[in-house]
Amino acid sequence: MNDTYDASHITVLEGLQPVRERPAMYIGSTDSRGLHHLVYEVVDNSIDEALAGFCDRVWVTIHNDGSITVVDNGRGIPVDVMAKSGKSALETVLTVLHAGGKFDKNTYQVSGGLHGVGVSVVNALSRWLVAVVYRDGNRYEMRFERGKVSLPLQTKQESGQELLERLRAWYPELAAPDAGDRRRVLSEYGEKLSGTSISFLPDDTIFETSEFDYDILAHRMRELAFLNSGVSISILDERTSDVETFYYGGGITEYVKYLNTGVDPVHPDVIAVAKKDAENMVDVDVAIQYTTAYSEQVFSYVNSVNTREGGTHLEGFRSAITRAINNSARKNNLLKDNSLTIRGEDVREGLTAVISVKVANPQFEGQTKMRLGNSNVRGIVDSLVYSSLSEYFEENPKVLSAIVEKALAAARAREAARNARELARRKSTLESSGLPGKLADCSERDPAKSEIYIVEGDSAGGSAKQGRDRRFQAILPLRGKILNVEKATPHKILKNAEIQALVSAIGTGVGEQFDTDKARYHHVILMTDADVDGAHIRTLLLTFFFRYMKRLIEEGYVYIAQPPLFRVAKGKQERYAFREDEMKQISSEMGEKGVSVQRYKGLGEMNATQLWSTTMDPESRVLKKVTIEDASYANEIFEKLMGEDVDARKDFIKRHAKEVTNLDI
Repeated sequence: MNDTYDASHITVLEGLQPVRERPAMYIGSTDSRGLHHLVYEVVDNSIDEALAGFCDRVWVTIHNDGSITVVDNGRGIPVDVMAKSGKSALETVLTVLHAGGKFDKNTYQVSGGLHGVGVSVVNALSRWLVAVVYRDGNRYEMRFERGKVSLPLQTKQESGQELLERLRAWYPELAAPDAGDRRRVLSEYGEKLSGTSISFLPDDTIFETSEFDYDILAHRMRELAFLNSGVSISILDERTSDVETFYYGGGITEYVKYLNTGVDPVHPDVIAVAKKDAENMVDVDVAIQYTTAYSEQVFSYVNSVNTREGGTHLEGFRSAITRAINNSARKNNLLKDNSLTIRGEDVREGLTAVISVKVANPQFEGQTKMRLGNSNVRGIVDSLVYSSLSEYFEENPKVLSAIVEKALAAARAREAARNARELARRKSTLESSGLPGKLADCSERDPAKSEIYIVEGDSAGGSAKQGRDRRFQAILPLRGKILNVEKATPHKILKNAEIQALVSAIGTGVGEQFDTDKARYHHVILMTDADVDGAHIRTLLLTFFFRYMKRLIEEGYVYIAQPPLFRVAKGKQERYAFREDEMKQISSEMGEKGVSVQRYKGLGEMNATQLWSTTMDPESRVLKKVTIEDASYANEIFEKLMGEDVDARKDFIKRHAKEVTNLDI
């Protein structure tokens, strides 16, 4: 090794090379989430054009070859030459980081892709990208390969027939049925023919998967259509011929109605707040509706960006709705039980809300833009929402009465649950530790080094206890299926013995009392049988974590163990397979003669040594980390799978039946 360290050892990455070297720094990851993020970056540019008032249609197409095309009818990316670089603005936007119109407030008052790296990053991480711009009756095209220009800017003037054909493609409801009326049509709609088309194929040498998921993309397109009323967003999947167009004139009011599909509302109308603070250039849009459900659904956005971790706008909203309901209730003499206090958690039970703010200069925390940090936005949202809700409740006393009764019921259930917990603590023979008796704890006391396996059944629990490393691995066996928290009251949930054991073992508490710092383990591993019942138990557990310990998932503490399905043996050879095709491949490699295959239907069929070596040994095991890519999409899936709407669940099963593998019949 050379001990010399001088200027010759310093590497400067130029152009888009840093993106290809460290893609996760720019898009978060190179898995499915990062892959779909590429599409979002391109679509966000189209939405920024819509926010500026120059675009009302976006088309997204998934092609058979795995590429994506995003087209909008905005102004089109500028193509004129920039004085400083001597390159076209189009080439600069696509090849230079931090280049774009979003740093100039004269171009975009508000924008989502504020970091200005979006399209150039997509270009860097694509095998090829083709940009087509329509401006001034001309068609401009450039092609790139892995971020570098492969076809310089080409210009072609479109003929009247070409313009008409594009008009028919973009606006089929407007175009004349024959070319004879071409002049009138082009004259009337010619100004609508500017726009941008970006087509790209993700680089499969960078991404772990190159398969776009139609449902994930369609969900985001629907979300954007809700958040930007008056913008039509279409998505077509050429692989399956699936196609949908999303357009919502009612904006986030329709979003709340959509979120509450299949759930009984406490009051029929969605309460809408639309206010503007002109001095600070902040627009506030809020839509709320209470339902008979027990969980809270609140989603927040800034400039159409999903702020998954909330921020000052969400804090302002929560403060406002709690104050408005309490003050209006006192004013109308609805709080007759002086022993009960309506807290924020009571006000939010059964609440479905969407908060969308437009901020001229948002301060996002981190490149992933999951939390808003502008301190002044908290007070602006609080003030505008509080005054609007107070006025609404004054004009709609019946709605106020229904909401207050819902909140009081939540407060009573909270008190009952607290009393039940205190009673359970007093009765517990393990009062000194507060831990469930069936927990086999580990000796390690550093949570970062500790793991807990949530195991299905006493049989598997016994094998896991024998096979584990007692120093850092704890085992908590659960008996049967836990309660479906999607359909139960908080009081009933917290009285459930299996859930009580789970909460006590993990140590964080639940709901409003949840505290990540109290987690006793930083690896909470769900280990269930590889059959239908095991999958159901795993889903019930994930539903509980999502509804009552979401932060545990967001911190990356929740994992799913991957036990093998098959043991393939021949003589002294022994190998394990996780899928049927893998089992057949292993059998073929061993020679077919004399090969024995054992199909594990449950964890209990493995002895302690086998369970350790295949599923629990950190050196050889495979764990899947549970993450929340899109909270509103995850919420929608849990509602469909675990909620009351049977028809929605049937539709979901029919749509995804072909994707199921290793199904026991």
